[in-house]
Amino acid sequence: MAITVTDPRPINRAEEILTPKALAFVEELHKRFAGTRNELLAARAAKRQRVAETGKLDFLPETQTVRDGDWKVAPAPAALQDRRVEMTGPASPAKMAINALNSGAKVWLADLEDASTPTWGNVIDAILNLRDAAQGTLSYTSDEGKEYRLRTDAPLAVVVARPRGWHMQEKHLLIDGEPAVGALVDFGLHFYHVAKQLVLNGHGPYYYLPKMESHLEARLWNDVFVFAQDFLGLHQGTIRATVLIETIPAAFEMDEILYELRDHASGLNAGRWDYLFSLIKYFRDAGEEFVLPDRASVAMTAPFMRAYTELLVKTCHKRGAFAMGGMAAVIPNRRHPEVTEAAFAKVRADKTREANDGFDGSWVAHPDLVPTCREVFDSVLRSKPNQLDKQRPEVNVTAEQLLDVSSAEGQVTEAGLRLNLYVAVAYTAVWLSGNGAVAIHNLMEDAATAEISRSQVWQQIRNKSVLADTGNTVTKELVERILGEETERLRTEFGDEAFRRYYQPASELIADICLSDDYTDFLTTPAYELVG
Repeated sequence: MAITVTDPRPINRAEEILTPKALAFVEELHKRFAGTRNELLAARAAKRQRVAETGKLDFLPETQTVRDGDWKVAPAPAALQDRRVEMTGPASPAKMAINALNSGAKVWLADLEDASTPTWGNVIDAILNLRDAAQGTLSYTSDEGKEYRLRTDAPLAVVVARPRGWHMQEKHLLIDGEPAVGALVDFGLHFYHVAKQLVLNGHGPYYYLPKMESHLEARLWNDVFVFAQDFLGLHQGTIRATVLIETIPAAFEMDEILYELRDHASGLNAGRWDYLFSLIKYFRDAGEEFVLPDRASVAMTAPFMRAYTELLVKTCHKRGAFAMGGMAAVIPNRRHPEVTEAAFAKVRADKTREANDGFDGSWVAHPDLVPTCREVFDSVLRSKPNQLDKQRPEVNVTAEQLLDVSSAEGQVTEAGLRLNLYVAVAYTAVWLSGNGAVAIHNLMEDAATAEISRSQVWQQIRNKSVLADTGNTVTKELVERILGEETERLRTEFGDEAFRRYYQPASELIADICLSDDYTDFLTTPAYELVG
């Protein structure tokens, strides 16, 4: 095998990350594990096809012994015992990384995935920032001369890095002429440069693992971890991973996923937005009963979402793992106090439900929301670091409950269709500009919410959904018309230059994937071809 870097200096100091030894480690990861990853991606497609033919998904009979077994994951290290509030956000640019580390959150999900556009510069800058943070040297000075430094008056957030999902590629690292696996690039460069320093700091190389659809994919990550720890001479179990249960097939394999990672597992997370996206994607052609109402009306209190989160808490605590709550997407607006007040109220209600259900902590997308989330969990946890002792024996979730999409309250409306198209184009445009997380109408949007938006449009066309507020039927022609109107609205909001560079190509991409007869599994796959 031979590894080639198409651009060895995408940013200043890139050579500190793209060292010969680090690249050799990534190459070895690819040689050992890329083949299995490719087989597992093929298995995803085959399973989805089988489910599409029946409209059914169930717990695996062949792993019944795992679900019935009396086993637990390895005890959490001290640095991860208390995760009551976790800040999420990209690790690039440095300013955002510093703000997250200084936020007062217990944990920072340093996101190289849904909140980050994987331009080559962003990928390398994120690893560089995480390495500098581990060494305590991360700093940033703005063009206006404002300095950002790591705080010394209180603990920094513990870093849990999220690499890309198994499906993404890295076109700037070629191995035998083929793009490398994005997840192995992110993990490999981060682990090689940062793992030993984190151990010296009293922490460790901790990860969030996204987009998995089966316990076999978790087994692959476990194999990667075992090899990587041996490679650097670290004790087995030094790595700890929290898995996002954000696909509908993974919801049926929570026990099995924890079991495969049991020496390295620290918890599961309720990745609510991607979970809804996965439901639409998986059952997109299974009929009207799987058509969700407008995205904004699908609450976490919907019966099928309650089934998902309660099963997650029960499974985690039975196995000694942490149950982490989902993202609070609302964000405050310091210029509009009424918006901020509404955001705080929504976050408080959301986190109160999670804390009372037994979650051990939850996510926020803005530093100003950290105190609210912490206050809610403080009131429930009191002097305890977590709620592992809160078992949920009364919870008994069936396959039918997890798939009871039709129980969600709400309607499919033209207003919702219009908002979906606006958000899909607006987010994709910002993504193409190199920023993977953006506030739109006081909501923090990332790839997951854009995925829901464009997937709902495709599904509504497929099912000829009738819009409750206008009586119109969703057709390709209707979507083309509304997409054109929303695209023109974005032109007036952001100007001709930004429109030409980002919003017009974004609109063309959304048109292609929404109007195509074939469904595109991930918006970010074709979008990635449009960025440097």
